[in-house]
Amino acid sequence: MPPITYSHFIQFLKEEINLPQDSITVARRSVQQNTELIPIVLWQYGLITIEQLDRIYDWLESY
Repeated sequence: MPPITYSHFIQFLKEEINLPQDSITVARRSVQQNTELIPIVLWQYGLITIEQLDRIYDWLESY
């Protein structure tokens, strides 16, 4: 994910999905360099619902 997209994505997770920074940090540590996996990791760890996962992918698709 390009840096500008990544920063907007993190902002989206915080503001639109209301995800705490701690949850984002956990996901980032799990995926290391492959940031495209963050939505799946968040869902697998139970940090977001399937509906939120759908919203995330809709946002990523439109961005």
